[in-house]
Parts: sequence; structure tokens; C-alpha cells
Amino acid sequence: MSVPLISVVLPVYNGEPYVAAALESILRQDYGRFEVIALDDGSTDRSLSILQRYRNVDDRVRIVSRENRGLVATLNEGIALARGDLIARMDADDISYPSRFSRQVALFAQQPELAMSGTGIDQLLGNRVIRGKPNPIYQSGDWHILSLFFTIFLHSTVMFNRRVVPEDMLVYDAGYVHAEDFDLFRRIAREFPAAMIDDSLVAYRIHSDSVTSRHKHQMRRTHLKIVAENLERQSLNDDPDALHDIGAGVTLDTVRRVADCILTLERKIAKQAAPASSSYADGALCFFYFLYQLIADEQRPELTHEFLTRTGKWQVIRRRERYGLRSAFHAPWLCRFSDGATRRADALARYCQSVPVKMVPPLQGLA
Repeated sequence: MSVPLISVVLPVYNGEPYVAAALESILRQDYGRFEVIALDDGSTDRSLSILQRYRNVDDRVRIVSRENRGLVATLNEGIALARGDLIARMDADDISYPSRFSRQVALFAQQPELAMSGTGIDQLLGNRVIRGKPNPIYQSGDWHILSLFFTIFLHSTVMFNRRVVPEDMLVYDAGYVHAEDFDLFRRIAREFPAAMIDDSLVAYRIHSDSVTSRHKHQMRRTHLKIVAENLERQSLNDDPDALHDIGAGVTLDTVRRVADCILTLERKIAKQAAPASSSYADGALCFFYFLYQLIADEQRPELTHEFLTRTGKWQVIRRRERYGLRSAFHAPWLCRFSDGATRRADALARYCQSVPVKMVPPLQGLA
């Protein structure tokens, strides 16, 4: 692949606190042949003026500004305007490290059949960073299987190869609001190869006003809808409505039904031939954790206890969660205490795992 043009699709909605750092990180890439399509989706803060300031000094930045239409419409508009052979996604609150584009372009050059690639991430929490580690689940390479169960790439790390992905496929579906990336990735991975660069090339900012935080419940419901469709397509779930129903409400009945879905899924996966069975098992375990977190967030220990007991998976959760949950189940008055203790322990663990921003050279002057 000769030096390809990269089109960076950057949707912005009220991104004033972070968008300058995000855009600056793109303009600092060590790969220079790109255009930035910054789409201001009806922001009511100073996002547009910040974008205009950068456009005035760098003609690689193009701006589209109009009334609010939502993320899916904005992403599709950006892709329609893109002129590049490669399309890179970027979120207005994340930071791309300087070598991100060059590393992804090199990967496509080595494997021109690839349809998309993602990268590892660091987590940016205020002025501290948790360095990412390679996830062994990605070593199998069975992306079409893993993409049945979870969103295989963080959205702002993805780069699409337009020479491989058909134009009519590279479109986000508004029917999967707040999980539009999950839907798109599964459709592409079903037909074409994908790859992951294990190294962290993006800093993913965690904050209370992110799309993920603000729309968590809708995102989870859509996620469940997609997994239900995938499992039904492969005849891996005998009760597809169970996933929809627990998204609508976490009750003793819906918890028991999704626990039975996990057991059914595991029985059917056990009949799969190797090596595919390994990827199915990895994906199913990720989906189990998704359901476990959804149920645990209700802070009703009797429901989480029932889910773990019915699935027989007490051993796969962390020891302190196991002890805290059992205590809260047998002595409900301990629930608030044990939950608070777990949160404090998690916060301390994150702090101990993190380093100051100043110790991560790609973030200096940006975060």
C-alpha cells in the first residue's frame, strides 16, 4: 500500500474541556498524510471556536457544523465526506499517541487483506494513567467469534481499510444506538479479517460526562440486543427474550433466565470443535462478566448471589467481591458497608497501578 491518505472522523458534542487535547494529539502524529473531519454536532459550548482556531493554522482540519443530529448520523456524515483510503476514528475526549497512525498504516501494508485494526489503550483518570497490558484473548485471532460477544475494539482506536470494506457496509446503523460500534465491528468481522496492535497507542479518558457514563443503561440494553441476535443466528441460545428482558429489568426471574442462558451457551460451546471452541469460551466468559456487572450494579446481593450460584461461577470473580457478597447476602445490613469497602479497595488498587501523567511522554502537554 503506497503512502495512503487517512481520514480522521472526529465527532464533537460539547467537548470543550478535552477536544483541544484530542485534536492536538492528531496533529502531532509522526505520520503526516491525513485529513481531520471535525463534525460539531450542535455543541452549545465553545467546542466550535476551538475547532476553528486549529483550522485557521492547519489546513488539514476540515469543520462541519450544524444542528444536533446524534452520534450515529454524525459518524455516517463524516465517513461520507472522507477522501482517504483509510478511515480513523477519534473521540473528542481521548488522546492518540504520536505513533498510532504510522503503526496502523504499517500493519495494513503488511496485511493488505485486513479490513480494520484496533490498538491497546491506557486509561487516563484525571492526572494519572493506568498503563494497558496486552490481553491474551486477542491472540486467537478468531475475531468473527469474539465479535459475537463484545465490542472487540475501543472505538477511538479503530482504523478501517476502505479498499477491503464495501462502501455499503461501512455505515453505522441507527437501530443500535450507543452500541453502534459493536454492531459495525461484528458485521465487518463476520466477512473480513481484523487485527489488534497490542501496544497502547491511545489514552482513553475516563470521566463522568463521557458518552459511556451518561448512556450506560441504554448502551447495555443495545449490547444485549446485539448478543441475542448473534447467539440466535448461531443457535446458541434457547431463550433469546431473556437477554432483552434483563435489559428491561433486573429481577429474580430475569436473573435466573440469563443464568440458564449462560449454562446453555456453555453446553453448546463444549460441542464445538477446537480451536474455535476456545474463542467461543473466551467470548462467553466476557459476556458472563458483562451480565455479572449489570446485575451487581443493582446493589441487591440476593440477585448477584443467585446468578453466581446458578451459573456455578463463584470462582471466577475476585476474592474480595466473593467475601463481600456472601457477607451481604447472609447479613443484608452489611450490604452498604461491604459495597463501600470494595469500592475503596478498587480505588486504592487503581491508584497503585497508575502513574502520574508526566511519566508518560506522549501525554506531556496534552492531558
